[in-house]
This record gives sequence, structure tokens and C-alpha cells, in this order.
Amino acid sequence: MTSPIPVTILSGFLGAGKTTLLRHLLKAEHGLKIAVIENEFSDAGIDTQLLGDEPVQVMTLSNGCVCCTIYTDLTKALYLLLERLDSGEITFDRLVIECTGLADPAPVAQTFFIDEELRERYLLDGIITLVDAAHAEVHLSQTIAQAQIGFADRLLVSKRDLVDDTTFDALCQRLTRINRRAPIRVVEHGKIDLAELLDVRGFNLNADPGGGLNLRPVQPAASADRISSMVLRTEKPLDIDSLSTFMNELLEEHGKQLLRYKGVLNIAGEDRRLVFQGVLKLYGFDWDTEWAEGELRESVMVFIADELPEATIREGFARL
Repeated sequence: MTSPIPVTILSGFLGAGKTTLLRHLLKAEHGLKIAVIENEFSDAGIDTQLLGDEPVQVMTLSNGCVCCTIYTDLTKALYLLLERLDSGEITFDRLVIECTGLADPAPVAQTFFIDEELRERYLLDGIITLVDAAHAEVHLSQTIAQAQIGFADRLLVSKRDLVDDTTFDALCQRLTRINRRAPIRVVEHGKIDLAELLDVRGFNLNADPGGGLNLRPVQPAASADRISSMVLRTEKPLDIDSLSTFMNELLEEHGKQLLRYKGVLNIAGEDRRLVFQGVLKLYGFDWDTEWAEGELRESVMVFIADELPEATIREGFARL
């Protein structure tokens, strides 16, 4: 059985530099065989006469990367790439999907949870969101741009050279308020160390609540964004049945608002950590490694949500 192909979702607002980053990714001599799906899908219904019978156009580049432009739904394109891979027509061992600027990355991410067959062949590695430092103020007035940040496992800030330090620091503060678990990195003209993009393992069930998890209190904003995040922690062991009730009620009531959430938990009477994480109403949990001797057994939960029901979550958590 071949191991699943890691998938990176690239999100970000129009003009944030996704195409520049992809161009760098596709042309760099990194020795990796990366397939890139550029999602040109639009509701406008593209003129089929222009495209002939080819809703998916695939091209192998000189460095071995594969560029795939789709004018159809994503699932079809994913299956088509697998067909061509299995028949030996193309080769690739990683996949990057570019979301359109106004797109919500959630449906793209959910594709890899819902479709059983795709889940066996592809492994969702992480959601990377580009943020345009020069126009962030304007972009972030739109909830979809905030949501793209909320879903991210990593935030890449472009056009850093166009803003002063005060503006950049204020932006980083704001990004941290929206998403406490995503590390912030600067990308210069599409160039960035590939280790920042690949093998992020943002969807692994592991005991890392988030590489950039910021547990320092962040300054309250002058104006509140619709998307925000919160971190809960306790050293008291949690009762697994109460936890299950708490999570089920929370998802029932607020599942559509919870963009991303993750927990590493200390369960009463259990030597192993319990790890859970989810996107909207889809979530998974698993037992992880044992707590080390003398290690502080602390439960940490991170929630990133649209109009975060903070009081409800704190109350439920206190009852645990």
C-alpha cells in the first residue's frame, strides 16, 4: 500500500501573493515532485467551447512538478490526478491546492474528510494562508478574509517591506487574536523555506496544540473581529463522559461557527494524553503518548470561531 499523498491548501485574499508563491514553488529546483491544482472554478459557468472537452488541464514542468488547472469540481480533479498517477502518465508525491481569493478553505478541507476513497490516497497536511501586509486593513474588514486566517495552520505575511514596524506589529497582534495557534512568517516575493509550507502536520492527531500557540494574553483590539480564538487550560483531570457531553453539546449548538479546534487533555484515571481536533462539525480524537513522570499534566484546548461563543465554552469547561 503506497503512503498517502500529503496535501497543502493555500488560501489568502486577492493580491496577497498566492500566484507568486506558487510560481516559486513550481520553478524552484527543490527536487520534489509537487502537483499544484490551480482552482479556476467559478459559478459563472465557463464557456466550454473555449475549453473543448478538457475541464482539467494537466502539464508537467521541466523540474518534474505537475501543474493542473481545473474548471470543474475539486473531487473530479483529485480522482483524475490519481488515475493519471496510477497509469504512470504523471508522477507526483505532494499536492498543493490554491483556493481562489474569495474562497472559504473549509469545503476544500472537508473533501479530504468526507470522501472515503480520497482519504485513503491523500492526507491533509495543512492550511497555509497568505496575508497582504499592505492591504490587510481593507481585506480584514471582510469576514471571509478573517475566516481564511482562522482556518490556517500557518500564516505567511507578504509585502512586509511596504509597511513600517508599528503597522506590522499591530497586524501580527491582530492575526494572533484571530488565530492563536498559527505561527506567523514573512514571505518575500514568493520566496520562503519550503519547510514552512510542507510537512506542517496541522491535521495530525498529536500532542502539539499548534506550532505557534500563543498563550500570552493578547491586547484587546480597538474593534473586535468576527473571528477570534481562545485558549483554555486546567491542571485538574477531566472526566471523559462529561467531556464527551460538553463537546457534543458545543458542536450541536455552535459546530458551524467553530472553524478549528484542538485539545491535548489529561483524563482522570488514564496515563495517556487524549488528543482531539476538528474543523466545523467534523472531528476526531485518539489516545497519544503517556505523560512523562514528573511532567505537568495540563489540559489545553484551543478554539477558533466565528462570533466565538466564549461565555458558553468557558461555562461548559468550568463544569468539567
